[in-house]
Amino acid sequence: MVDLSSRSEIAAFLAMDVLREAKLRSQRGEDICHMEVGQPGGAAPQLVRERAKAVIDSDLIGYTEALGIAPLRERISRHYMAAYGAAVTPDQIIITTGSSAGFLLSFLATLDVGDRVAIMQPGYPCYREIISVVGLEAKPLTIGPETGWVPDYSAVQKAIVEDNVKALLFASPANPTGAMIGNDEMQAIIELTRRHNVWLFSDEIYHGLTYGAPPVTAACTSRANPGKPDTNWAANDHVIVLNSFSKYYSMTGWRIGWMVVPPALTRVMEKLNQHLYISAPTLSQHAAIAAFDAVDELEEIKAHYKRNRDCLMTGLSEAGLGQFAPADGAFYIYTDVSQFTDDSLAFSGRLLDEYGIAACPGLDFDPVHGHYMMRFSYAGSCDEVEEAVRRLKARPLT
Repeated sequence: MVDLSSRSEIAAFLAMDVLREAKLRSQRGEDICHMEVGQPGGAAPQLVRERAKAVIDSDLIGYTEALGIAPLRERISRHYMAAYGAAVTPDQIIITTGSSAGFLLSFLATLDVGDRVAIMQPGYPCYREIISVVGLEAKPLTIGPETGWVPDYSAVQKAIVEDNVKALLFASPANPTGAMIGNDEMQAIIELTRRHNVWLFSDEIYHGLTYGAPPVTAACTSRANPGKPDTNWAANDHVIVLNSFSKYYSMTGWRIGWMVVPPALTRVMEKLNQHLYISAPTLSQHAAIAAFDAVDELEEIKAHYKRNRDCLMTGLSEAGLGQFAPADGAFYIYTDVSQFTDDSLAFSGRLLDEYGIAACPGLDFDPVHGHYMMRFSYAGSCDEVEEAVRRLKARPLT
């Protein structure tokens, strides 16, 4: 056989492996509670689906400009002003094939082979693998209860000064922890990275899904007035914000996301998009415009997540799994299982075999400490979450 590239050694996305196995069992007739992936349990909003049907009937499904259609970029621009008070122009918005394409474009546009990127650990596993595939090096920064599950300023500073990282990547709300970065912390990190000429990639795909304080966007945090809108993007000309319609807007399979970039990067991103993707899915672009008008339906979905969250937190605590990260946003509980196992992958298999519960091993998010952690998604139906809790309580873990 002809030799494969070193990129073929990419690690598996364990959540997707668990999903594959869980679906096979469901197809065989087993009653599985699906809590393995971060996928909204319901359909996209009705307005989105209606818009998609109208677009199909109008025969508008051709290529679009690489940056995305103007009406969607303009609508996102208005969203930033309404939601955050941020004066983000349509020219700074790049429509992408999901946020995953946004990460790839960001890395290719700003970094050279061999550069180091600081990432949080635990964190979304695809960060590590995309970074590796494009020839960069991931520099994990450990977070946990001692840091409030958010980036530690001194650790970030050390990575920049001593480890020569060229970029910092984090999410707020975060996957798998649900932890959020506050105004002061966000401002301090923006200022630190600006001072050292380090790129900052802010993953904000779970914005909208918060259960207390609102999220802070890196697109409008002012140096002069922390937490206040910043209408001068030049102040944050080292920041790239990544977002998606997948989570709050319940459009995972539509593969549509966006970036907010400094004006100097717009043309660069356009050229990369031209060659790598041509354009994001056209039908999804047109349909996504309607998502911003579906707030009432989306807030009902969010209330459903909140009920699931409360139910799962109570149930896990009663089952002896009550040591979890904050879960202030997103739709996950990341919990300590060390009293039951030191092998979260095996524990995931046990939950599936003995309880019919599909959940994701912490090893996916943290190769070092994830052996002792599990992530449960509560994005599915209330009945599913309640049934999972019932099973855990009916048959105590040992």
